[in-house]
Amino acid sequence: MMRAMVLEQVKHPLVLRDLPIPTPAPDEVLIHTHTCGVCRTDLHIVDGELPDPKLPLIPGHQVVGLIEKVGEKVTKHRVGDRVGVPWLGNTCHACEFCTSQRENLCDRALFTGYMRDGGYADYCTAHEDFVLSVPSEFDDLHAAPLLCAGLVGYRAFRLTGGPKRVGFYGFGSSAHLLIQIARVMNTDVYVFTRPGDKKTQAFAYSLGAKWASGSDELPPVALDAALIFAPVGALYPQALKAIKKGGKVISAGIHMTPIPSFSYDLLWGERSMSSVANLTRQDGLDFMKVVKTVPLKIAVTSFSHEEANEALTAIRNGSLEGSAVLQINRG
Repeated sequence: MMRAMVLEQVKHPLVLRDLPIPTPAPDEVLIHTHTCGVCRTDLHIVDGELPDPKLPLIPGHQVVGLIEKVGEKVTKHRVGDRVGVPWLGNTCHACEFCTSQRENLCDRALFTGYMRDGGYADYCTAHEDFVLSVPSEFDDLHAAPLLCAGLVGYRAFRLTGGPKRVGFYGFGSSAHLLIQIARVMNTDVYVFTRPGDKKTQAFAYSLGAKWASGSDELPPVALDAALIFAPVGALYPQALKAIKKGGKVISAGIHMTPIPSFSYDLLWGERSMSSVANLTRQDGLDFMKVVKTVPLKIAVTSFSHEEANEALTAIRNGSLEGSAVLQINRG
């Protein structure tokens, strides 16, 4: 048996249950979970903002642990390997998206901690094609945020095309990692927080922000691109005001409150709006190479396994600096 924090009904707290240890399928591995990051997407699932989660559900898609057992068809991993499990858990491998390096858009994709059980448990299973080797430079606690906060931010940043000046709307788990990568790439980062949030603005400055202020303000210069990390639709027209002609506004979140109407002149001038849909396996491989070369300072608040609800509440309230991570088992 194993301990698991389980979502039995949306809009209700997770409950601690004793469940059977899962058996890996022939193409899966069984992972003894050491840590699991707590993501805003987990909160969207618990709060009922994402439709039709598997219920009952073990959330969590930033899993770090050791492989304890492999299925009979597994060839890419061995018992004892230290691995990470991200959001993308499986795809059909055959559709137009999977065969054109856009598997993140597969209509039959399965997502960890949403459509299949995730890492808020002592053990989890994962398809061998969708687990990543975790760089030895990071311990279990600090590696967990790389599996979603890091990966999604990295994909969003790549889609901007390498801007000289970029804006970050929201400065949480993902943005605090990405700013450090952007600075290594000589990109100036302008950070927008909740109005009056001097603490988060100071945190942004400590990690190299060129400028930081409230999201109700405009930056001192026009930006090449803006990334929206906060799930607030009203930030779209605000970000369009902040970018120059030809600039891009990209949402890095899976859920967004309604986007208000705005006048066409904000979009005119070949400005564009788009979203990022999770990641591909290649994103994961590329990102894990990048983080080996960047001296990342990963700000983590650790919670015990049983404190998963408290971690989700802290994300909901915006009271965390950096990332929340559950300490499931000691490595």
